[in-house]
Amino acid sequence: MKAKITKRRVDALRAGAILADDEIKGFVARRLGSGVVTYGFRYRDKSTGRQRWIGLGLHGSITPDEARELAKKRAGEVADKRDPVAERAVSRAEAAKARAAEANTVDALLDNFMARYVRKNGLRRGDDVERIFERLVRPRIGKKPIYELRRGDVVEMLDTIEDENGPVMADRVLAHVRKAFNWQAARDDQFVPPIVRGMARTRPAERARKRVLADEEIRDLWKALDAAKAPAPYAALVRALLLTAQRRDEVARMRWEEIDGETWIIPAERYKTNISNAVPLTAAAQVLLGTAGKKGFVFSTTGGKHPFTGYSKAKRTLDEAIAELRKKEGRKPIPHWVLHDLRRTARSLMSRAGVPGDIGERVLGHVIPGVRGVYDRYSYEAEKRDALARLAGLLERILDPASNVVAFPASG
Repeated sequence: MKAKITKRRVDALRAGAILADDEIKGFVARRLGSGVVTYGFRYRDKSTGRQRWIGLGLHGSITPDEARELAKKRAGEVADKRDPVAERAVSRAEAAKARAAEANTVDALLDNFMARYVRKNGLRRGDDVERIFERLVRPRIGKKPIYELRRGDVVEMLDTIEDENGPVMADRVLAHVRKAFNWQAARDDQFVPPIVRGMARTRPAERARKRVLADEEIRDLWKALDAAKAPAPYAALVRALLLTAQRRDEVARMRWEEIDGETWIIPAERYKTNISNAVPLTAAAQVLLGTAGKKGFVFSTTGGKHPFTGYSKAKRTLDEAIAELRKKEGRKPIPHWVLHDLRRTARSLMSRAGVPGDIGERVLGHVIPGVRGVYDRYSYEAEKRDALARLAGLLERILDPASNVVAFPASG
């Protein structure tokens, strides 16, 4: 049937009938067996001689006049010797490719890695990893599709990080990115990580810190903690690092619920070795804990709701206080140090106080290697308590060589 396509004629179409417009060649309306009327445009591809069909929409979603305007546009394209069907196939393919690329960017990979690996497994330094990704990785390569990512992109990113943050940070970023990329490669047949040997900026021996604070530096640190304008929990936390010999994150996330009498039990899921560690609390350490809150996090500025944060600002304040103290006394600035150096310092002081080597290692929570580490299941709690008491005693003598008593301020 051939006539001008109008609403009245379309409504009158029977199932299976086709109405061809008598004004625009190729413009048709047809009622399907389901009763739905669809508008379309038919034309013949001049290069192949094949008839093509382009759907214009369903009756009800568009009017006959709107369908007519669309048909005019398609007729104009055919008159210009174009193939609307082929062009739309290419457009759909490009759109699908763009969607696939967006779903497979480095940002998407990192999101998946954080959710399915880091968070799912409760990794201790998950927050640190996420901060590194957010600050140093995503802004530089986050939008790149992983299948188009090249070695040069990673090298350029590491060069920038090395220039702005130093070679050690560049290698730290490289390690986290390598882990994420290898995780993706284990799940994706097509992805080949663009990271190879030789991309590191330092050697392991160069990255290993050996800094141990001297007695004079320990005294300066203790005095500066009183003078610094950092939050009170920070001062107590820093002192606790030296008195317990534990890692910063473990001390910072200490909860009252983990303290059993005079012993602090660090849960296995929160410990680096995935083995719980019992840390005896000396009298000096217990004074630092104080009694504020008695629930939630011990070192907190939010009443125990959240652990202490703001390390960078607090450390700058502390360093400034140490610098001012030394300047007043006409001494040289203190060499660069970080909080983790306190753990190494505590371990060295234990040896100096006569603590046996394997007991010192057990205080730190290190796994004893070899057969002994496998078969010796004794807790060594008494020996660890003695080791930490010796450490506290030596610190007292270091802090005040002329006296055997040193006051350990309670946390605020």
